[in-house]
Amino acid sequence: MSTPTALSNARAVSLVARREFLTQVRKKSFLISNVIVLVAIIGGIVAYSLFSGGGDENRDTVGLVGDQSLSALLVTAGEQTGTLVEVSAVPDEATARSRVESGDLDVALIPHPDGSATAVTDSEIDTGLRTVLDAAVAGQAQQSTLAAQGVDTAALREDTAAAVVTVDAINPPDPERGQRIALSIAAVVVLYMQILAFGMYVAMGVVEEKSSRVVELLLSTLRPLQLLWGKIIGIGAVGLLQLTAYGIAGVGTGLATGALTVTGAALGTVASTLGWFVLGFAFFAVLYAAAGSMVSRQEDVNSTAMPLTLLIMAMFFTAFSAVSNPDGTLSNVLSWIPPFSAVLMPLRIAAGVTGPGQVLGTIVIMLAVTVTLSAVAAKIYQRSILRVGKTVSWKEAFGRS
Repeated sequence: MSTPTALSNARAVSLVARREFLTQVRKKSFLISNVIVLVAIIGGIVAYSLFSGGGDENRDTVGLVGDQSLSALLVTAGEQTGTLVEVSAVPDEATARSRVESGDLDVALIPHPDGSATAVTDSEIDTGLRTVLDAAVAGQAQQSTLAAQGVDTAALREDTAAAVVTVDAINPPDPERGQRIALSIAAVVVLYMQILAFGMYVAMGVVEEKSSRVVELLLSTLRPLQLLWGKIIGIGAVGLLQLTAYGIAGVGTGLATGALTVTGAALGTVASTLGWFVLGFAFFAVLYAAAGSMVSRQEDVNSTAMPLTLLIMAMFFTAFSAVSNPDGTLSNVLSWIPPFSAVLMPLRIAAGVTGPGQVLGTIVIMLAVTVTLSAVAAKIYQRSILRVGKTVSWKEAFGRS
């Protein structure tokens, strides 16, 4: 009787990975939950775009009664002071007051023959808008006075046009900072949830196979490490697929609605988040698999996996505290230390405060530490996976009597 041909490592791992992948994606709960999340992402971004005005600049609405010569001066004064205004003509004072009461206008301006004007408002006028109104009315009064005295006001404006102050900021504000912060927060939150959730999926899957004795059947044809890596790769591929769908839906909707305008930063954030998910998941998945192999009941897995969960939570809170200052000392130092690199580097990439050297260096360090931990976790998995009954202690898992 001939002995069955042993499967090659690649073939064995791919078969287990395919089984794990298909088992996860075919679950109704997986499909339904992901549809709900995608609808929430797209709907939330669309709603934000609609209610925030689609990214348009906020303008104060001013109704000008009668003579419209003040209109150009109001717009110019608004542009100069940074308080943009939209001026519309109003036929009479009664209409102006009615439109202010209904909220259609922020202010109604009623010019008087002596050069003064009355500003009608519902309650009070914003300081910036008051400055615009005062500047426009005063400017028109000056022009009228100069014209009455025979001064060519057009020539005067031309001669004094160069008399402006140019601002030379040493550290100019980043107009895209708000969007970069939003991308950073999204990257941190998504990575935290994905690494934690799919790490636990690995641990629970290991415990389920161990408690049901399925693992004994699988190990009759597979080696423990083949089963371990097949499970990690299969579940990791599901997490990567899910994360990719979230990223495409979120960024695509944001760019389509105008909620996001930093196209390069958005695409770079998605790419870095996917890449660092792979690294972060690989780091924790082998450890979660080892933790799962040490128990025989699913209700016991939290006890052995608790240190890993606490570490992931520490990563999340550290990264979240660094969102407001991604180039600070804490963020810069910890981004070199695995596994904190997995959440801090996508944050720093989204914020635009890191260079290719740090990205490459942290990837190399993360890979080296993950490979080292994988060897340790694999030995724990091999020693513990067939031991049914009481929880295997860490001392026993490391092969010490």
